[in-house]
Amino acid sequence: MSDTGMPAEHEQIPVRVLGGPTAFFAYGGLRFLTDPTFDAPRDYRAPRGVLTKTAPSATTPAELGPIDVVLLSHDEHPDNLDASGRALLAEVPLTLTTPGGAQRLGAGAKGLADWESVVLDRPDGGTVTVTGVPALHGPGTREEVEPFTGQVVGFVLTGQDLPTFYVSGDNASLGLVEEIAERFGPVDTAILFAGAPRFPQLFDGGLIVLDSAQAAEAATILGARRVVPVHCDSWAHFTESRDDVVAAFTDAGLLDRLDLGGALHRTPEPQM
Repeated sequence: MSDTGMPAEHEQIPVRVLGGPTAFFAYGGLRFLTDPTFDAPRDYRAPRGVLTKTAPSATTPAELGPIDVVLLSHDEHPDNLDASGRALLAEVPLTLTTPGGAQRLGAGAKGLADWESVVLDRPDGGTVTVTGVPALHGPGTREEVEPFTGQVVGFVLTGQDLPTFYVSGDNASLGLVEEIAERFGPVDTAILFAGAPRFPQLFDGGLIVLDSAQAAEAATILGARRVVPVHCDSWAHFTESRDDVVAAFTDAGLLDRLDLGGALHRTPEPQM
């Protein structure tokens, strides 16, 4: 055990970064996937222009194997749920997402309001609790942001003898990170969406997801022992890259907490 009471490094649960916001991990015997995006590079028409995917995923859904739970921060933007990702949802027993997203997606989807939890049975006994936590997809208040970018949810995973996992989703608010830390911190692993996406015509060019320096600040707020950055590659509208995340964590003296989730564009480890 570390001096924080968390598992030693060799006990950490592997997280595989697959590109964009998509990451895979097995937790409590259940196989989780965040915001599935598996399309080949292409353009998508969006309300405020064109979103361009610039790189393929590290794998395909078929190569990845069965998924038990998708943690979907929101369903309304193709850089969080693309055509291939939507097709995958039909094969997944449970998709946890926003209340509005669950209504749009239908069967197999469950919406989580802020601080609402669902308890999942583990294959070998025991349970995993997934709690929906607040996220804000832009600068300002919820009333100012959600009419333009929609509702977003993050997730915290907990279970007996399991480390605490936080998945931020497309969140731009460090104030909300502080609220989450008050309830769940310190966390063992934070999967932080970064990339500093911004659009000149939206919120006067303000950030709609954390930038690299804010991701480092979020790591400190959460007391995160490990940070896995996602949502910082494979899309043209991300203004910062994985290299920027590394630089920001280096400047903050937090490089030892950073885990890049394995090399991109490689097939994941065999099924667990």
